[in-house]
Amino acid sequence: MKKTIEIPYEEFSSLTELSQQEQDLLATATEAAKNSYSPYSKFHVGAALLLENDEIITGNNQENAAYPTGLCAERVAFFYSGAKFPNVPIKTVAITAYSEEISVNSPVPPCGDCRQAMIEYEERYDKKIRVIMRGASGKIIVFNQVSDLLPFHFDNSDLGM
Repeated sequence: MKKTIEIPYEEFSSLTELSQQEQDLLATATEAAKNSYSPYSKFHVGAALLLENDEIITGNNQENAAYPTGLCAERVAFFYSGAKFPNVPIKTVAITAYSEEISVNSPVPPCGDCRQAMIEYEERYDKKIRVIMRGASGKIIVFNQVSDLLPFHFDNSDLGM
């Protein structure tokens, strides 16, 4: 039996099409990207989370000469959120990137590891997390929930829970 999955998302051509709060969150993610430690790839990624208590948590990519030991901006932000505000759900994540060597004119989606980690937070609080993605310029893509980014994800039900 063949089945199909449709994933809804919105696409915007301008920041002004977003709410002021979402524009501000993307600006915060952009500032976070400027502080990334990315001497090897020269690809700077920033993430900003809006929590339900209206706190904003940021993260940026942290590279290492032994590549697997680095960490992406999204996981840095999500894990910091869990450490600093362990009982506060995340409402929205904004992700942006720029490069010192190439033009980043389209949204940069989270890697698979980040998607899996982000879904855990969505399920942990049983609340959807809005995802806003943008490159250094160009269109903006918005998903209403993290699970739309990884429809066949591993979760606690796979552990028999």
